[in-house]
This record gives sequence, structure tokens and C-alpha cells, in this order.
Amino acid sequence: MPAENTPVRQIAYFVPDVVVAARAHMATFGSGPFYVAEHIPLTLSLYRGQPAELDHSSAYGQWGDVMVEFVQQNNEGPSVFRDMYPDGGQGMHHVALIVDDMKAAMQRYEAAGHATGLYAEVAPGVGFAMMDCVESLGHFVELYEPTPPLLAVYDLVRSAAQDFDGSDPIRYFAVN
Repeated sequence: MPAENTPVRQIAYFVPDVVVAARAHMATFGSGPFYVAEHIPLTLSLYRGQPAELDHSSAYGQWGDVMVEFVQQNNEGPSVFRDMYPDGGQGMHHVALIVDDMKAAMQRYEAAGHATGLYAEVAPGVGFAMMDCVESLGHFVELYEPTPPLLAVYDLVRSAAQDFDGSDPIRYFAVN
């Protein structure tokens, strides 16, 4: 088994426009508010082990007990998103797990036959991985460790949803 019984913390969808998708999700499910991060900077991006540019934007909101993310790719080129949706399609892409030791979890997934589709870092040593479970599960599995900045985002999104009355539904993160 690739990982211990780790709860899903997030479900993510690949979409052409994160704001449009967030608004549609809010209208259908009452989720939100959504926090948008545009052109998320990466200090490292390895697609299937090779350096590759990835310019992406995401919107994060709360949907009951789980965070929902919408992600769009802003640049051309290969990626784990285009692996599943090569012709501009959209749909469910990955679930995210917070693990105590990402490198060990990656090794367990790889040993079980799930290649690392993406390894990226938002700061040196602060990374996330997309494990290719498409053949067996129909989606990728994202792994990351419980760093204070990551947990702060989860806390912000969850707490904003508690008293969300539908006003100010789209909010923007400052991305440096």
C-alpha cells in the first residue's frame, strides 16, 4: 500500500478559468469564499523528472469538510494537468494528502507503480508532488507536508467559510 490511511484534505479540478469555476461551484454547492492565487511562483518544477516551466493559478475554497481547488495552467507545454486533459478539457484532477514525510510517501507511491508526475517547490525545500495514480484511480494524488504556511492557508479558507454569507466571494492572495 502506498500510504497509510491519510484523509483527503482537498479535491482539485483542472479548469480553463479558476474564477468562473469557483463562481459556478459556489452557485451549485454553496461553497466559498474562494481565495485566488495567480501565476503561483515556483522555485523548482520537475515534470516527470525533467525541468519544465509551470505557470498556474489556483482558487481555494471550503466545500463542507474538504477544501476544493480549481487550477488552470497559464502556459503551453507538458504538465500533469495536460496529461489528463490534453485537448483543453476540464474535470477532476487530483486529491491532496498532507503527509508527515513527503519523500518517504513519494517512495511508497513509486514502489507501488505510481510515478512522480510533478515535483515542484514554492520555496527552496518546501515542495509538493503529484503522484500518477490515473491508471488505477482515475486521478493524481498530491502530497505535501504540514508546513506552517500551508496549514495557515487551510485554516484561513476553513475559517472564512464558517460565516460566509455570499458577499465578497472571490478574494485574491498577494503572490510574490
